Amino acid sequence: MVGTKREQIQSGSQVFIVLKKDQRSGKLTKGIVKDILTKVPVHHHGIKVRLESGEIGRVKDIMQEHNAV
Repeated sequence: MVGTKREQIQSGSQVFIVLKKDQRSGKLTKGIVKDILTKVPVHHHGIKVRLESGEIGRVKDIMQEHNAV
């Protein structure tokens, strides 16, 4: 599952998170990671992060950067 390994996420990454209030509906919020809050290397519900907007949630997907050649 994407977003469960701390090593996959870094400050500045574009991600989709689920906020605590949206856990039942599964609504995702897009943003840029400011801080990684989960200390363990793997978390089965997703790594908890703080976005630059100040919102806190668990990573459900990571936007892949495509470099043009």
